[in-house]
Amino acid sequence: MRDLAGGFRYLLAGQRWVLRHGRWLGFGLLPGLVSLVLYAGALIGLGYGADDLTAWATPFADGWGSPWLALFRGFLTALVFGLGLFLAVITFTAVTLLIGQPFYESLSEQVDRSEGGEVPESGLPLWQELWISARDSVKVLGRVVLYGILLFGLGFIPVIGQTVVPALGFCVSGYFLTQELTAVALQRRKVDLAERLVLLRSRRMLVLGFGVPLVLAFLVPLVAVFLMPGAVAGATLMVRDLTGADEVPDAGAGAGAGADGTGTGVAGGATTTAGGGTSQR
Repeated sequence: MRDLAGGFRYLLAGQRWVLRHGRWLGFGLLPGLVSLVLYAGALIGLGYGADDLTAWATPFADGWGSPWLALFRGFLTALVFGLGLFLAVITFTAVTLLIGQPFYESLSEQVDRSEGGEVPESGLPLWQELWISARDSVKVLGRVVLYGILLFGLGFIPVIGQTVVPALGFCVSGYFLTQELTAVALQRRKVDLAERLVLLRSRRMLVLGFGVPLVLAFLVPLVAVFLMPGAVAGATLMVRDLTGADEVPDAGAGAGAGADGTGTGVAGGATTTAGGGTSQR
């Protein structure tokens, strides 16, 4: 439970960071706006075509009488749209990060700079960074699709499909959403995908505490666009702790003040002490 609360504090700390640095908030909104237009068009198209898709996929039900045909296909239509929404929530971050790679990398570097200590730089040309980001996103998306298909199938189980499965879906979405967001800071630290997954698996509750509330917020139209800059900032603050960039200060030495003078390693809230939901090194 402590890690769950700690993950949420990182999310809030990231939002506070961009609010205190308004120029970076505006800077980080541009990629999200582009992605929003693309995804809105795709979801509208899915909404209009889901009925036809389920009818095409279930020709065996054409002869069913009322109300079973309408109930069956209505249920499938809802599942198809839910799966599309699930994939949209997950892939929105990956696509937005890919579109906004230079924007978010600069934002992440600025977070590191404002918190003090080393400011890692990848040292790679932009095209190579984009290639690595796209390649890793495809690998993560493959895992997401497998989970999505599994959850889609489990959705047919009465009761469990309408209660447990949606909750699991939010957890899976939150986990992989956090993986995508932390990739910005971890890639600059030359941590490859396999190492990232091991690192995040070691702190699952922290990851879920960060990602699940963000997934729920992303379900509200336009919210994802405005939260993305702060989400990248919060993920960078979390990475600083997970990779040891923010060490716990010695007793009596006082909290290591960041460049903004807040006296915390995580701006405005999630401190780097063991009680704040941070790593136990």
